[in-house]
Amino acid sequence: MVDFQELRRRMVMRDIVGRGIRTASVLEAIGRVPREDFVPDELRKAAYDDMPLPIGDGQTISQPYIVALMIEAAHLGPDDTVLDIGTGSGYAAAVLAEIAHRVISVERIAGLAAAATKRLATAGYHNVTVIVGDGTAGAAQHAPFDAILAAAAGVEVPKAWVQQLVPGGRIVLPLSYPGGEQELIRITSHGDGETTRQSLGAVRFVPLV
Repeated sequence: MVDFQELRRRMVMRDIVGRGIRTASVLEAIGRVPREDFVPDELRKAAYDDMPLPIGDGQTISQPYIVALMIEAAHLGPDDTVLDIGTGSGYAAAVLAEIAHRVISVERIAGLAAAATKRLATAGYHNVTVIVGDGTAGAAQHAPFDAILAAAAGVEVPKAWVQQLVPGGRIVLPLSYPGGEQELIRITSHGDGETTRQSLGAVRFVPLV
């Protein structure tokens, strides 16, 4: 029998702590979420490999390190409301739910959204709401947000996201540039549409649709 808890512990030490993630709340959250329950059954044994895995409909579950890196960069607190763009399997939403007060997750593919909703409920994450829609529009009905994280790369930061942030709110997303290069960035809102931008390094994500 596969000892998923031990595999998870090893993954956290090797791929998360070992690559520089230090925020205790992020390490604890990654260590609690059963990633094996968020991948297709035939890939459960590969759940703790530090790589993206296919989940159907041309989508993937992000590698654990990238999930941890983005969540650490978002500087989340226990009272925060977070917008998660691109629910996918629901794994990142589950990790976010371990840290934040409330998570709103937007998925454009209805089948993935339905499966993620069921998976999250079964795992006991009742502070996550999954909605089907256009992630680039955000989720105005649930705004404002303390942080917005996107699991797909766009060519610009959607204005709706900035408008839906609280002053001091953070957006963490990958941006695509001509030539195919991508960069993970953090946008911090200062209110009245004013923001600052910080680079977090090169990445590779599926396109934001």
